[in-house]
Amino acid sequence: MEKISHIPALLWDVQMQRIFPDGKTFLDCIPAYDDQAINEKYLQEKNQPGFDLRKFVSDHFALPIPVSRGYSSDANKTLEENIETLWAYLTRQPDKEGGSLIPLPYPYIVPGGRFGEIYYWDSYFTMLGLKVSGRIDMIENMVNNFSVLINRFGYIPNGNRKYFIGRSQPPFFSHMVQLLASVKSSQILISFLPQLVREHDFWMKGADQLSETIASLYHTVYMFGGEVLNRYWDENETPRPESLREDVELSHRSEQKPAVLYRHLRAGAESGWDYSSRWFQTPHSFESIYTTDIVPVDLNCLLFHLEQTIAEAYELNGNKDLSAKYQSHALKRKDAIQRYFWNEKQGFYFDFDIRQNIQKQSLTLAGVLPLFVKMSNQRDAARVGTVIREKFLYPGGLVTTLETTGQQWDAPNGWAPLQWMVITGLANYGQTDLAKTIAKRWIQLNADVFKRTGKLMEKYNVVDTQLEAGGGEYAGQDGFGWTNGVLLALIESLSAKG
Repeated sequence: MEKISHIPALLWDVQMQRIFPDGKTFLDCIPAYDDQAINEKYLQEKNQPGFDLRKFVSDHFALPIPVSRGYSSDANKTLEENIETLWAYLTRQPDKEGGSLIPLPYPYIVPGGRFGEIYYWDSYFTMLGLKVSGRIDMIENMVNNFSVLINRFGYIPNGNRKYFIGRSQPPFFSHMVQLLASVKSSQILISFLPQLVREHDFWMKGADQLSETIASLYHTVYMFGGEVLNRYWDENETPRPESLREDVELSHRSEQKPAVLYRHLRAGAESGWDYSSRWFQTPHSFESIYTTDIVPVDLNCLLFHLEQTIAEAYELNGNKDLSAKYQSHALKRKDAIQRYFWNEKQGFYFDFDIRQNIQKQSLTLAGVLPLFVKMSNQRDAARVGTVIREKFLYPGGLVTTLETTGQQWDAPNGWAPLQWMVITGLANYGQTDLAKTIAKRWIQLNADVFKRTGKLMEKYNVVDTQLEAGGGEYAGQDGFGWTNGVLLALIESLSAKG
């Protein structure tokens, strides 16, 4: 396979020869000295007789140490007590520069397993459990870390790794700030107002240059009615270093130009749903991925919440003009979300395909986000609930989509953050029985798998609760930050309601 010119030779060879089963491992190794100098030494030695690439790597790099190494569950303790113990194992202390890690000044919680760094949207759902645990200090530490990242980069990267620079993740910073404000005071909104505005600026970059002739730029899209909505995007159009081999191999199977394909893959990674038939033109064809040509309902709902939060913060700060400006942005977005994503015939919200200027037809749990951010009306919310009950509900909770493709963000898999957002969204509109049913099934599945394996997993098979979840680019991971957080929050919620 012909090497891509700008990729360092050592990285290319390690990934393409699959020195590690998981391509992320090498990116997370700590080099013994300067990366560039190691690569130059590699170029000098690689063609010598008897050269051993594995030995070269082990001589020049230290393997990453799993943060939760050493943890084992205690069968004599409750599920909640085991999670309380796990927090300590998933805590990472302030960092120093080293390898690919972007150092952060405050302690933070990582997901676990292969994920030894902070992840943007994961962290909000982890914080839900930290709140139950009374770990308000850790919530504040993590919000402060994200604030530092916004100050440094102008946005929150996917995670605090250098190879994630160029993309973000679903924008939950406003939800984090609101969560912290709910346990401290509304002054928190004012404290983080500069960062909230900067994040909004990042997502709206290029919006003022859009027109009928320039229909999309960066994360912004000019809709046919003149509204501006948002999509997922990445600054780069190269293979992801942590999935180099997979991306290059896919490019050889795809009819798309490699640079176009790589941007779609990176944008799919920014969505957090990496990967799902949701992003494919043909449901079972990974090579048909076209993420940047899709305007996602969930992203735009999260930006609606961000605009509302900024408006609230300016109101608290006494700046009524700027408060009115952002409230106007939120109301315009709300109208556009209803116009482009709501399907009256099917009674559900769908993503929008700007390549063909039509709604996509794939039903996904992203369609419940208007309920989560409280921007739907009662009638539409009731119809969404009917679809959830009839099409998505299984013995272990909710499937992510109705397609079974082998991708991890498709059926039969269920994911903690989506269960939480649907349960919360339904409860927002008085559909408490359905919300409670989903919560009970999800809690039971988590508890059963924990009893069977001693592990809390990144994702679960909700269709056949005796089977492990599968799919994706890596093996199933345990730890697991957002599962722990959502589980504690759901258990507390059900306990409070009786």
